[in-house]
Amino acid sequence: MSSLFPALTDGPAADRPALRFGERSLTYGELASAAGAVAGELAGARRVAVWATPALETAVAVTAALAAGVTVVPLNPKSGGKELGHILTDSAPDLVLTAPGEELPAPLGDLPRVDVDPAARGALPDDRERDPEDPALIVYTSGTTGPPKGAVIPRRAIAATLDALADAWRWTGEDVLVHGLPLFHVHGLVLGTLGPLRRGGSVRHLGRFTPEGVTRELSGGATMLFGVPTMYHRLAEALPGEPELVKALAGARLLVSGSAALPVHDHERIAAATGRRVIERYGMTETLMNTAVRADGEARPGTVGVPLPGVELRLVEEDGSPVTSYDGETVGEIQVRGPNLFTEYLNRPDATAAAFTADGWFRTGDMAVRDPDGYVRIVGRKATDLIKSGGYKIGAGEIENALLEHPGVREAAVTGEPDADLGERIVAWVVPADPQSPPGLEELAGHVAGRLAPHKRPRVVHHLDALPRNDMGKIMKRALSRG
Repeated sequence: MSSLFPALTDGPAADRPALRFGERSLTYGELASAAGAVAGELAGARRVAVWATPALETAVAVTAALAAGVTVVPLNPKSGGKELGHILTDSAPDLVLTAPGEELPAPLGDLPRVDVDPAARGALPDDRERDPEDPALIVYTSGTTGPPKGAVIPRRAIAATLDALADAWRWTGEDVLVHGLPLFHVHGLVLGTLGPLRRGGSVRHLGRFTPEGVTRELSGGATMLFGVPTMYHRLAEALPGEPELVKALAGARLLVSGSAALPVHDHERIAAATGRRVIERYGMTETLMNTAVRADGEARPGTVGVPLPGVELRLVEEDGSPVTSYDGETVGEIQVRGPNLFTEYLNRPDATAAAFTADGWFRTGDMAVRDPDGYVRIVGRKATDLIKSGGYKIGAGEIENALLEHPGVREAAVTGEPDADLGERIVAWVVPADPQSPPGLEELAGHVAGRLAPHKRPRVVHHLDALPRNDMGKIMKRALSRG
C-alpha cells in the first residue's frame, strides 16, 4: 500500500503550507518533523487516545500516530465523564496525546500523557509498508440506544474514501480547504484534515466557525469550504447584509455540506445570492463516504449525488429484497459495500454481525429514494424518520423541507406518533419565524399538502423556541416528546 500521506513521504516541497489554525501554521517539512518527534514517543504503543481539540496539536498527533502505525482513538473534549469512561475502558489506549497545558478530565488521570509540541523535530516513520487492513482509527458513534460503539476504521477505508472524493470533486494539491469542524469526528478529521494532507494541499481551520472567518479565508486564497447545515444556515442568514461574504462564496471552487441534510430553502438562498450551489455528500462513521454530488455533475438541491467510485449502493424493502424501481418515489433502506467500510465494532461481535447481511452489505439504517439517473435523496433514519401512515411509507425529510419553505417557519422537524386510524400520524415540531404569530396547523397542513401530497400533511403541530441539536448540528429527534 502507498503511504496515507504521500505528500509527507515523497511529495511537494518542504516549505509548502500544510496546516493553519488561527495564527499558527506548519509547512509540510515542519509537519513531518513535528509528527516524527511525536512518533518517537509512541514506541511499543498499540493504541493511543487523542484529546481532539480544534488545534494544531491534534492534527500533528493524529498524523504522527498514523505514520507510526498506531491506532488513534479521537476523544470529544465535550464528552461527559460516563461516556468518556466507557470509551477508555472499551478501547484501552496505552497513552493520551494532547496539547501542553491542557487540563484533562479525571477519567484520563491515570493514563500516561504525551504533550505534543509542534516545534519539536524528529524523523517521520515511513508508513508505505503498512497493511491496508491495519486499524487506523476507532471512532465512537453516538449511542442513541446504548453506550457508544467503537467503529474500527482501517487504513484502506481512509485511502479509498479520500481518493474517491478526489475523483468526484477534482480535489488536488492546489486546493486550500477552510472549515471549522470538530476533529473528533469523521467529517472534520478524516475529510477536513487528512483529506488535504493526502492530496498535498492545505487546510485552514477556523477554530470557531464564523461568517467573518469564512469571508476572510475564502477571500484570502482558500478554494473549498466544508460545513454542516447549521453553518450554511448562518451563512445564508448573513448574506443579505454582507457583500464581502457574497463575493467570497461566489469565488469558491467548491462549497460542501454534510453530516445532516441541508434544507432546500438554504440551498436556494445561497444560490440566489452568490450564483454558487452548495453540494452534498453522504456518509457515516462506519462507511466514511458513500455518495457525493460530483464537481462535474448537477448540483441538485436535496440530493446527496451518486455512489462514489468503488462503492456499491442499493435500496432494500423491509423484507430485505432489493428495490427494483428507481423512480424517485419508492423508499428503501440504503445498504452499501466497498473498500470504504469499517472492519468491526470494537469488542461487539454481536453488533458487527447484525450490521451486515450474509453477503457483506452494510445496513445503514438510512432511508432514501433514488432517481432514474442514480441520484440518491435521503428521507431520514429508519428508526426515527420513516413514518408509516395510512398505508404509505413517508420520509420525514421531504416534509421538513416543505415546511421550511413556509415563510413563517424558521426551523422544523417531523416525527410520527401512534394513531388508531392511520397507524402513525405526522407530527411537526416548528420554531416559528415570529414567535408572536406562529403558523397554525391548518395553514401548515395546507402548505405541505399543496407541495407534496395530502397524505404527507402534518396532523399535529407543536411550536418550540429551538430544536434540540448535537455538536454536528443534527436534530436529536429522540429528545422530542411524542406525546
